[in-house]
Amino acid sequence: MTQQADLARPAPPEMVIDALSAPFWAAARERRLELQRCQDCGLFIHLPRPVCRRCGSFRLAFEPVSGRGSVYSYTETRRVFHPFFADRVPYLLASIELAEQADLRILSNLVGIAEPDVRFGMAVEVTFEDLSPDLTIPVFVPAGSLA
Repeated sequence: MTQQADLARPAPPEMVIDALSAPFWAAARERRLELQRCQDCGLFIHLPRPVCRRCGSFRLAFEPVSGRGSVYSYTETRRVFHPFFADRVPYLLASIELAEQADLRILSNLVGIAEPDVRFGMAVEVTFEDLSPDLTIPVFVPAGSLA
């Protein structure tokens, strides 16, 4: 892509990264999926919080997860909510239930698959997409398609 084309393309939306979410985004930049986990009861927590919702502990740390999961729910989005995404519609937005724990879900994009081929419960795995030099996001693809 030329420098002129880079200037014409809108920047991605500004991310609000705070002390709670910074480890998640730092791991994503390094192409790792890490989620918060209670060091007392072992519960994985997403979105990050200051206290464990199960036992009330403040001893929370980020730990790697496998990135394997299944499609819990999804929708095909056809509207542009930000100019950066204008050339991406339609796209698939999905709630992915991660393998590490029942009801541990992450909201993300499904890529590498068309909407008619998606099935509830289908196996998926994480990969990463660079939206800018400072912003890498986890996205999910059908399991086995990364090989």
